[in-house]
Amino acid sequence: MLMIRSSGLLVSLLFAGSALAAQPHQAASVATAVLPAEKAHPAPALRRMQLRNELTLSRDLVTFGDLIAGLSPQDAAMPAFRAPALGETGTIQAARIIEAAKNGGVIREASDIDSQGIAQVVVTRAARRVMASDVEAAVKTGLLERFGVDSRIFALAVDGGTPSIAVEPELTGAMTVVDLSYDARSRRLQALLTVPGSAALRLKPVRISGHLVETTEVVVPLRAIARGETLTAADVIVERRPREGQGGELIAEMKGAVDKVARRALMAGMPLRNGDVQREEIVGRGDLVTIVYEAPGLLLTMRGRAGEAGAKGDVVSVTNPQSKRVLQGTVSGPGRITVKSAGIGRVANAQ
Repeated sequence: MLMIRSSGLLVSLLFAGSALAAQPHQAASVATAVLPAEKAHPAPALRRMQLRNELTLSRDLVTFGDLIAGLSPQDAAMPAFRAPALGETGTIQAARIIEAAKNGGVIREASDIDSQGIAQVVVTRAARRVMASDVEAAVKTGLLERFGVDSRIFALAVDGGTPSIAVEPELTGAMTVVDLSYDARSRRLQALLTVPGSAALRLKPVRISGHLVETTEVVVPLRAIARGETLTAADVIVERRPREGQGGELIAEMKGAVDKVARRALMAGMPLRNGDVQREEIVGRGDLVTIVYEAPGLLLTMRGRAGEAGAKGDVVSVTNPQSKRVLQGTVSGPGRITVKSAGIGRVANAQ
């Protein structure tokens, strides 16, 4: 229990956007309580207390020691104002702090505090933010334990969006379901959730309603990809997204995107479709290429001109400049097309 020097003292202050209830406070620094003979001495001016410009708290009360540097331990422990709600930030006007300190006997005069030109003090209440993914994980665990529903292929769609949830910063436990109802036919549910040990959620548990949405695996870029850029394994990730509204031709596996070239500019986080990428062309239409003839015991090379563009492994047409024959070969490397002996025979018979 804090010692209250001035009984019945109530201090009120408006934090940014809300009125905060005042709290009783302890007395002022002994640095201002000097004997008459000492008042003429310049030393007290050197011991002026200083106002802090910002602070972060993990409790629901702001003490004078939080706001003013240089107080005695007894005065510093005196409560001054209520802190903002968990995870919120508010402001206290410097004039109100000085007024409260005088009323609480912490200082005698406003000049006892060096405000350093500070007009207001910013106060932040520390908190742990509970993410939407934490809420979804808690609901899915509850569905499995209470109804035997394996909801791994589903996503949770919360009516009105997942609420902002803040709990005490020292709590590390996972969110849990206190109560849960579920309709298997409509996939609708209602849940009451909390974090074990949270006084805030004990007073006001989290209530949500929503439904399960079927999802599918899709490949999404982790960053913006420029047209013509080759995608690597570090550029994309597989995620589960709601199936409805996605349409067809979605790329569901990494191999469908890695080492492919973007046919257009791709946005980070947008699911990839087959038409968004293509294999990297290493032979362009009209390029001068090396034609490699392969036959048992025979390997010939000569120059030719590609009639089509192609990536490695593509079958494209290539013209023999000497015979003017059009052959079909496989792109085997940059500027290189391999023609097998069987292919030569078929083309020769057709001429």
